[in-house]
Amino acid sequence: MSTVLNDFSMEMTGKDVEKVENAAGVIPRGTRINVTFLENEDLTMRVNAAAAVKRLGFTPVPHISARRLKSQEMLEEFLTALRAIDATESVFSVGGDPAVPMGPYEDSLAVIESGVLQQYGVTDISVGGYPDGHPDIASEVLWSALEKKSAALSRLQIPGTVITQVDFDVDRVLSWVAEVREHGVEMPIRVGVPGPASVKLLLGFASRLGISTSATIAKKYGLSVTNLLGKAGPDRFIRDLAAGLDPGKHGTVKLHFYTFGGFKTTAEWISNFSL
Repeated sequence: MSTVLNDFSMEMTGKDVEKVENAAGVIPRGTRINVTFLENEDLTMRVNAAAAVKRLGFTPVPHISARRLKSQEMLEEFLTALRAIDATESVFSVGGDPAVPMGPYEDSLAVIESGVLQQYGVTDISVGGYPDGHPDIASEVLWSALEKKSAALSRLQIPGTVITQVDFDVDRVLSWVAEVREHGVEMPIRVGVPGPASVKLLLGFASRLGISTSATIAKKYGLSVTNLLGKAGPDRFIRDLAAGLDPGKHGTVKLHFYTFGGFKTTAEWISNFSL
């Protein structure tokens, strides 16, 4: 197995506890499982999900959505609850969807630089990356933000990881990873890939995120726009990614699976996949 698939990570929502329990038998112990911070979730749901991940022998990586935090007290309440279940070691600090911050944190960098995370035992922080850009954020702003977060983590002596949004164009991903290194960011990168799902669902997911999926890119990935009910997995994407990676140029690159096509389905697919 190529090293690109070693130490993969996965993502769940607060509602996916039972799904993770059902898939636990095919997921390697210690696997990092990110727990989302969505609008329709509350503190109890998020903490219960992180607790389930921990109980099942995996490593919880709770998301902290900066612009959804209404106050520092809200952040500390969340971290206090996570610390009580020994789930504050690793977190994913992200800006979040609201166009206007709901509280004092404008972006994930503000959360990182606040010093609050360290007070609650956080020793590893992941941040977001966007190979295809962001529909609401200019490219130069994204690069500046990534450089600043990398510099802040280095200054604070906190190990970090970049977790990317899904992109269906492997060439674009490889070019972006190389450009990340050119910007002086040396953190490991976890490339976001979707688990197997219907073509219709995958195209809809791409559209909601503002990802450009031209017919050429869709075909290269394995999406058939004439068979929306058919399923597609990331087989071709991962094989092409593994073939194109140059450690000297791209550094450490791993995979992060978004499981909206089914948590157990994704876990079983990973277990059965070979390059």
